[in-house]
Amino acid sequence: MNPFVYELIGYAASILIAISLMMSSILRLRVINLVGALLFTIYGVTIRAYPVAVVNFVIVLIDLYYLIDILRSKEYFTLLEVTPDSDYLLAFLKFHEADIQRFLPGFHYEPSPDQVAFFVLRNMVPAGVFIGRQEAPGRLVAALDYVIPGYRDFRIGHYVFRQQAGFFRARGIHSVCSPPGTPKHQAYLRRMGFVERPDQGDYVLDIPPQTATP
Repeated sequence: MNPFVYELIGYAASILIAISLMMSSILRLRVINLVGALLFTIYGVTIRAYPVAVVNFVIVLIDLYYLIDILRSKEYFTLLEVTPDSDYLLAFLKFHEADIQRFLPGFHYEPSPDQVAFFVLRNMVPAGVFIGRQEAPGRLVAALDYVIPGYRDFRIGHYVFRQQAGFFRARGIHSVCSPPGTPKHQAYLRRMGFVERPDQGDYVLDIPPQTATP
């Protein structure tokens, strides 16, 4: 094999390892890190740098172990509704203010009695928060739909908008509108099934007629 190909494999492995360390999702980190370590193993074998191959093969096994553990583990999700002026909600928003601005620039929270606000607890950790206001019959306009780093694997979004349709339906809500935010937030909205409305400058999701899943 051409020595240049060996170098490409090494560079690709290095890039993947570096990218994995930038992932906020533990699942993504493990998957990308595993691929990078696997390439490094191949690289070490092909250039006969066996210590490099052995160390990275061990990393592959470690990543596989934790990936299997993550995929097999059962997680528990719970909606915890709070009042719009909840002290904890205000403290949570202040603590994560800079990160929230990365997805919804210009977001500013002012509590009002007509708002719907709830946390999504993931294994009892407040991993996400949703705030919205019903501005038209059957329609909820989201002011904030935010998940903290480390839990951005779309499971919270699937839980809220698919498994907890009954939560919205019980309040007479049949659709949810969301501001577009940054391109990353728009990608999340599309992943959740929101449809862009260019004429309105937002995204909308129809809530399915189903009851909440425990």
